[in-house]
Amino acid sequence: MRRDELEHLLRAAGAIADEDTLIVIGSQAILGTYPEAPADVLKSIEADLIPPRHPERWNLIDGVIGEGSPFHETFGYYADGVEETTAKLPEGWKERLVAICNDNTRGVRGLCVEVHDLLLSKYYAGRPKDLVFTRALAAAGLANRTTLIERLAVTEMTDDMRAIIAARIERDFAGEETGGAQTGPND
Repeated sequence: MRRDELEHLLRAAGAIADEDTLIVIGSQAILGTYPEAPADVLKSIEADLIPPRHPERWNLIDGVIGEGSPFHETFGYYADGVEETTAKLPEGWKERLVAICNDNTRGVRGLCVEVHDLLLSKYYAGRPKDLVFTRALAAAGLANRTTLIERLAVTEMTDDMRAIIAARIERDFAGEETGGAQTGPND
């Protein structure tokens, strides 16, 4: 999914859910910080969107522009309406959201989960596609190992899960000397 496609989804989902702001929590949230992210991290054709003012309207987003919808068939990408509890995120994640709002969103603000918070949610989910995503982001130098470890310490989870995620981070950043990128371009 490209940035302009995410902007299209924000515009459409905002109209469907009567929201002027949507939170992007899935892998496509990377487009908030890195609008020109490498192709190997943009393989997903769906964006996970939370309607914060009307959280119960996640199902409207799913029904109208979700997987298998006429929207999906027409454009080749779709939105998953989700709830805030869908992703495991570190303390303070809402203060670090990265905004997308431009002519293409027609005033709908997309608040994208910041790259390190996004990575932690993917490490926690641990599905094969999530771990491919984390490796690709680390290899591209789009995240910082130290920041991930710091945020891992303030993410609610069991000690066993914390150890698993720490090992996943170490695997992805093995051999790294500089710590990777800490910030991305601003909108």
